[in-house]
Amino acid sequence: MRISSLGYVAFIATLLAVLSACTKRDEQAFYNSGLIYCSESNPVTFNPQLDTSSTTADATAHQIYDRLLDFDPETGRIVPSLASSWLVSDDGLTYAFQLRRDVQFHTTDYFTPSRNFNADDVIFSIDRWRDKNHPFHYVSGGRHPYFESLGLADNIVDVARINGYRVEITLKRRDSSFLANLATDFSVILSAEYGQQLQAQGFPNRIDQYPIGTGPFLFESYRKDHFIRFKQNPDYWIEQAVAKRLIYDITPRSSLRLAKLMTGECDATAFPAQTELEVIRAKEDLVLAEKPGLNIGFWAFNTQRPPFDNQDVRRALAAAIDKNTLLEAVYFDSATRAKTLLPAASWAFQSDADDTAYNPVLARKLLSDAGFPNGFSMTIWAMPVERAYNPNAAKMAELIQRYLAEVGVTATIVSYDWATFRRHLREGLHDSVLIGWSADNGDPDNFYRPLLSCGAIPSGTNRAMWCNQDYDRLLDEALATDNIEERRAIYQQVNRLLYERLPLVPIAHAFRYQAYREELQGMEINPFGGVRFGGVSKTL
Repeated sequence: MRISSLGYVAFIATLLAVLSACTKRDEQAFYNSGLIYCSESNPVTFNPQLDTSSTTADATAHQIYDRLLDFDPETGRIVPSLASSWLVSDDGLTYAFQLRRDVQFHTTDYFTPSRNFNADDVIFSIDRWRDKNHPFHYVSGGRHPYFESLGLADNIVDVARINGYRVEITLKRRDSSFLANLATDFSVILSAEYGQQLQAQGFPNRIDQYPIGTGPFLFESYRKDHFIRFKQNPDYWIEQAVAKRLIYDITPRSSLRLAKLMTGECDATAFPAQTELEVIRAKEDLVLAEKPGLNIGFWAFNTQRPPFDNQDVRRALAAAIDKNTLLEAVYFDSATRAKTLLPAASWAFQSDADDTAYNPVLARKLLSDAGFPNGFSMTIWAMPVERAYNPNAAKMAELIQRYLAEVGVTATIVSYDWATFRRHLREGLHDSVLIGWSADNGDPDNFYRPLLSCGAIPSGTNRAMWCNQDYDRLLDEALATDNIEERRAIYQQVNRLLYERLPLVPIAHAFRYQAYREELQGMEINPFGGVRFGGVSKTL
């Protein structure tokens, strides 16, 4: 049968319309079957052992993996996870963990496990970051910043296999924060069998690019600057709601994330801007969850660079700025003024701690006494991403720049893309930086040690590059006792030392916000670390 040219065109048009309709239906069905999260940037890796960025933790820690222990998000108490129970010896040096049985690792198109989770996986996962002779220790760069900043590797004597489902960890010295550290986002459990397979194939770095865990979602695909796709783990050991699919829509601009949330293109969004909060509250189909944050936003000075190695110069710079104005202009009443590193939610919070005050006259005098009567030039590095602890580092930098000009200091604002920014910070190229920290657990040591201990300099979490032996000694003393009152008294000495030496200026403890559509059920703010989508469902 012959078809006229016009009929042929009409036939093709009809066929394309049908195919287009089918594609749209398939695409709509794909998205309706899952959750879409508007994230703000790319993860550095798919293994949170290797990175302390919240972007990496959000994309990996609670979606792909589990830990031996976890935190109850309501009470903050440590609860069982892959370890069903544990015992601690009387001297506080030996921790015995009974492991959960019948937990399966992910089955994907690149790995099929032949056995369930057991003691070998715990030993493999911990030894990877603690043992420099482990075959995977130096894979993907060989840096494990969270563990390095706490000195955990140096304190572990051995991780021993008692039997297939029992492991003992022996420490050199008592550490009252040890269990809390095992429950953080970074203490994930990897598959030893998968690692051995990759090593035999000659591609060990794929363990961090194509992840395998025991968590609620399986990794499916990743396209930088566009998306991460996960699918439901049908064999997840916890009985909870798990969406068929989870998609991270990587959207750097906050305003665009909000637009996608309002139109339903995203079900939840990362880090809503302070200026957007009232807009979200006003929308009946949106929910804005809010909690006091276990975080600290601060201005750190690179104490290994002159003149910032002079504490009088640092005190002058601190006196030059008005923290109250910074809070009003950047946080819009969604944060409290910080006196120390610890927020009010911490049991070691000190309400009567000393605080810096706005005093430009004092600032000019201190600069003159330090040999800078005419000031000097410096840089302020401002984060290129939004974080709860600092939602607009660029704006804060501009305000500080104006304050410094009033006392004769010329400041240049510096920024890069997030990955480059963090790499250059680790290299110590900055004079000062506006950045912060969100707690990975509720122990005070989780603030003090990663941010300012000597051991945290190589890991890159000590942005002040500050090393003080008295400070480290006090932190060690605090971990050597389980007595809360004794620890609280030690941390008050720590606060006094930091006020006197001032390697950084605490600025704000911000509220945490999570914006999502009303169709989501079970969406909660995780006070300790990354966002969690296990247990979250969507009503259509």
